[in-house]
Amino acid sequence: MKAYLVLDLTIHDFAGFRPYIAAIPAFIKKHSGRYIVQGVQPTIMEGDWRPERMVVIEFPARENAEAFLSDPDCQDLFSIRHRTTTSRLVLVDGCS
Repeated sequence: MKAYLVLDLTIHDFAGFRPYIAAIPAFIKKHSGRYIVQGVQPTIMEGDWRPERMVVIEFPARENAEAFLSDPDCQDLFSIRHRTTTSRLVLVDGCS
């Protein structure tokens, strides 16, 4: 069953965030992921959720997403994201 990482982020330091933007696609690909939505500004249709930018990454299975998140080679990049943005990240399973 496919799994999706959904990221809601606000970038506070774009120059500091650039190394993450440049390097993270290779790690997503390494874990068989692909962008469905890549850093777009959403249109609010309902409710009080106000994300500034959205990213959705599809993985063939939850295990791939979890391997991506725990990949030791990605941890420095995740630290860059944490330092330069305010982000919320959820992992959800797709429909079978």
